[in-house]
Amino acid sequence: MSQYQAVVFGATSFVGQILARYLFQRHGANGSFRWALAGRSRGKLEQLRDSLGADAAALPLVIADAADTAALRKLCESADVVISTVGPYALYGSPLVQACAETGTDYCDLTGEVQWIWRMIAAHEDTARRSGARIVHCCGYDSIPSDLGVHFLQKESLREFGEPCTRVKMRVKTLRGGFSGGTAASLMNAVAESARDPAVRRMMGDPYGICPPEFSQGPRQPNVTFAEYDEDARSWLSPFVMAAINTRVVHRSNALTGRSYGADFRYDEAVMTGPGLKGRLVASGTALGLGGFIAATAVGPTRRLLEKYVVPQPGEGPTPEQQEKGRFDHRVFGETASGRKLVVKVTGDRDPGYGSTGKMLGEAGACLALDKPKDQLAGGFWTPATALGDALVQRLVAHAGLTFERVG
Repeated sequence: MSQYQAVVFGATSFVGQILARYLFQRHGANGSFRWALAGRSRGKLEQLRDSLGADAAALPLVIADAADTAALRKLCESADVVISTVGPYALYGSPLVQACAETGTDYCDLTGEVQWIWRMIAAHEDTARRSGARIVHCCGYDSIPSDLGVHFLQKESLREFGEPCTRVKMRVKTLRGGFSGGTAASLMNAVAESARDPAVRRMMGDPYGICPPEFSQGPRQPNVTFAEYDEDARSWLSPFVMAAINTRVVHRSNALTGRSYGADFRYDEAVMTGPGLKGRLVASGTALGLGGFIAATAVGPTRRLLEKYVVPQPGEGPTPEQQEKGRFDHRVFGETASGRKLVVKVTGDRDPGYGSTGKMLGEAGACLALDKPKDQLAGGFWTPATALGDALVQRLVAHAGLTFERVG
């Protein structure tokens, strides 16, 4: 038996602190769930533990630097699951994934850096399969609402219609939340990597980019790149900045289940801006603004200006009050090959990228540690839907303020 069932690595980061508070509220420091805080600074870890209150005094601390391979290996050997919040992951997360893969330790994170996931799969999947390590990326707002939303819709479709939905559309109806320095840094780094490396650029433009090689081909995928009208949603649409990662994760889920969503499965995501002329104008303006931001990020001098004067700095993000007031509402529209339709609603009760993500990530780590024995899920690189599926849906509904429900 491992010393800890879960270790939060990067606990003093912006999201790490949110996650630590959530896990302490859920499990305490002396309960049946054995967990610890980890990071490179003992002083900062002690400050975080003190901020949780006197009852947190028994919470263990583990000291390890993201670049210290020996310390990371020792950390992994002490834990069943490591939950990582050390981003940008492409800059700081690779040694920990390697250590988990080599020691057979399960792992989850909240990355949305598809180019890094691609590299980690290529470098460590064979090792993880041999060791039994289950690696589950994207366990925050990227990409649990999308991945589990499609998973839930497909189960409803099979239950009612006896066939999957081969055409699925996720539409963001409501999204109220902030932006942190860590998220900004991850986005900036991903765009910069794409700009300077043609291989990364090709992969990031491929909807099947992180699918296994045998599933690297498929039907041409829809992609909302400017304002367009959706009859099912009865709304104008604008591009959704998170679609570039979420769609890839959903396609990997389809691939890992032997294309259970269908060999001709098509999926896209967009933001609803409303009907009529106002909706069209908002959609057009949002598309132009997003396109301009991405274009500016791809150029070194303007990217540095954005980093210095526009986007939040590392460690900055929404206040606790802003996190409490945030929320999201997604609608997932599905249609089967025979033309039958259904609609699913997925909601969250906090700021999506922080307050809600902290809860999603905490439940994903606990689900991996407590609900998924090694003999029920083999080692390798999984998605939230394929690794955790219904068990995580149940946890999120019971404890994390999410809902998954059929609405049409």
